[in-house]
Amino acid sequence: MRLNHIALALAVSGAAATTTANAARDTIQIAGSSTVLPYASIVAEEFGNTFPQFKTPVVGSGGTSGGLKQFCQGVGDNTIDIANASRKIKDSEMAACKKAGVNQVIEIKVGYDGIVFASNSKKASYKLRPQHVFAALAAELPSNGKLVANPYTRWNQIDKSLPNEPITLVIPASNHGTREVFQEKMVEAGCESYEYFKNLDKDAQKKACSTFRKDGKVIEIAGDYTETLARLKTSPSAVGVFGLGFYDQNRDKLRVATVNNVVPSEKTILNGSYPVSRPLYFYVKGEHLKSIKGLQQYSEYFLSKKVSGKGSKLEKAGLISMSDKERANTLAALKAGKAVK
Repeated sequence: MRLNHIALALAVSGAAATTTANAARDTIQIAGSSTVLPYASIVAEEFGNTFPQFKTPVVGSGGTSGGLKQFCQGVGDNTIDIANASRKIKDSEMAACKKAGVNQVIEIKVGYDGIVFASNSKKASYKLRPQHVFAALAAELPSNGKLVANPYTRWNQIDKSLPNEPITLVIPASNHGTREVFQEKMVEAGCESYEYFKNLDKDAQKKACSTFRKDGKVIEIAGDYTETLARLKTSPSAVGVFGLGFYDQNRDKLRVATVNNVVPSEKTILNGSYPVSRPLYFYVKGEHLKSIKGLQQYSEYFLSKKVSGKGSKLEKAGLISMSDKERANTLAALKAGKAVK
């Protein structure tokens, strides 16, 4: 059942997500995060079945940044209604929204997800730390007081406890919210483990911590997690970055790594011991709530216990559900039309 839902979600993502001026605006238009995509697609299908008076929403991908860019293009029939996001909206994105006349941006948290590192299930397991990941992907590393080109070609050269495998890291491209969480909680944390980088000024440190090697050992994926998984099939020694929910659906193909000796799971994410996790959101255009049929109902339906609570279809598909109290507070804020300031 879970695999069928994800397959359906990915099939729905193939539908056109871009709204045109001639589109029938009795259909909710959604774009954004590839992490939230399968969950939103399941909700869209269930919403269409539960509320036959409304058309099934059209759900597309494009990444968090791409979805919010579309969202902030303005108000009206030729703009999307919802942006799915695997991070909070940035101040610069809010400024773009307001400049285009989008003043009612309603933030809705839907649950939590972990970012995991996984390799081919037939390969050895990895016990990673942030400094391992940074040492694998940095363009330059300090040696004898100066920066040199990254000398590492195999994981066990970084740390003897790691597998004797060639370094290939498959990471999300910059259009994904996953990339920003990965950058902050693994790359920057690993970079700061080096005294050399700690002593640089802020701008130089930022540049050094975000400049990746270009020798083919770091592969950036602009598409969704299925593309990352496909790359692991063609590069059996590669380590890929995935959402925990996607990994759960593909346990037969993947072996998950620990981070700081912690196995990613619902329990370790909710108790904070697994370090690479984040909340998931969608943003609703408040100006469209009255003009787009079903938009208010879809948003509330997403937050119902049946849909996203404990034991729900979304939890079975991999979403880490909020507590009943947190979900109720989020629903109350939505009904009150509470917008991001």
